[in-house]
Amino acid sequence: MPLATTRRAGLVDQVIDQLRDAIAQGEWPVGQRIPTEPALVAQLGVGRNTVREAVRALAHTGILEVRQGDGTYVRATSEVSGALRRLCGTELREVLQVRRTLEVEGARLAATARTDTEVESLRVLLHQRDTDQLDGRVDDFARTDAEFHLEIVRCGHNGLLFELYRGLMEAITASVASTYDHPDHAEIAQHRAIVDAIEARDPARAAQAAGDFLDEILARAEESGQTAD
Repeated sequence: MPLATTRRAGLVDQVIDQLRDAIAQGEWPVGQRIPTEPALVAQLGVGRNTVREAVRALAHTGILEVRQGDGTYVRATSEVSGALRRLCGTELREVLQVRRTLEVEGARLAATARTDTEVESLRVLLHQRDTDQLDGRVDDFARTDAEFHLEIVRCGHNGLLFELYRGLMEAITASVASTYDHPDHAEIAQHRAIVDAIEARDPARAAQAAGDFLDEILARAEESGQTAD
């Protein structure tokens, strides 16, 4: 999506908004270098200082990372994601501990608040997740597994919990890739048990199932001393 030429009032804020939107919409994925300063100046029709100030502001929030002599890279997709990523860091144990807290409550709420249509969506994501894992597509599996757990949290209809979890998606996806085990039929069964409990509207069983598999992953990560990156 090409960037639009900005108006002259509030130029820095307008540039910040456009850069933020481009990142949120996937124009520049996490880990990718954004266009150079001269390129952004030409696209936006503003001065270098305006672009520089906007980039500095987004770097301060954690969305961008300026690497001297190399360029500016996308670090996170939102301010929430950037802040949470800094707080939890890349220590896999910490990421998994935060995941457990959010996912257990997310599963509990989903079992109470979910709709039939949402259960169908969970089944579709679960099937894709399992297929990616069994076929050894690690990157696809990491993404679909994270999306599956995000959808569980969404089914709980707690907006704040959902935004917190969505803000951690980069770290969560990295943690899934780091703990990938091919093939792991036991983990597949555990994930199916979460959906079964949500469909049965059994919050206690859903929370238990969500916690059990993360406890196992945590135990393995602590033994191996892994990190998410």
